[in-house]
Amino acid sequence: MKYMMLMQFGAASQLPPITTWTEDEVRAHIAFMSAANRKLVEDGEFVDNQGLADPSQAKIVRSGDGGGPVVTDGPFPETKEFLVGYWIIDVETPERAVEIAAYVSAAPGPEGKPLNIPIELRQIMDPAPPHQA
Repeated sequence: MKYMMLMQFGAASQLPPITTWTEDEVRAHIAFMSAANRKLVEDGEFVDNQGLADPSQAKIVRSGDGGGPVVTDGPFPETKEFLVGYWIIDVETPERAVEIAAYVSAAPGPEGKPLNIPIELRQIMDPAPPHQA
């Protein structure tokens, strides 16, 4: 079963912005994430992962009255949390997905302390079975 793990960041998480971390703290964080990804690949559970650009580069796109795109900049001032990255994993049990999410949540931050970053875990829906006549 496939799951998407969404890493959230922002004021509610009470984490200091990564721009305030020392170079060594950033390197340790990235090394942890790289090692976690390698382990997922070795275990055959890795499907994909990506870090996302700063939310100031986000665009909100809607279909306009004539069907063409209407684009607005984001985020908006009321935004308190934002998505910084995601993983797609393929695991045997829901418990394993929870175990992986908890592990990446504990990535090191300032002074090497676990960040306990909120990870939203969502099962990816299986496509509907083909219609049979």
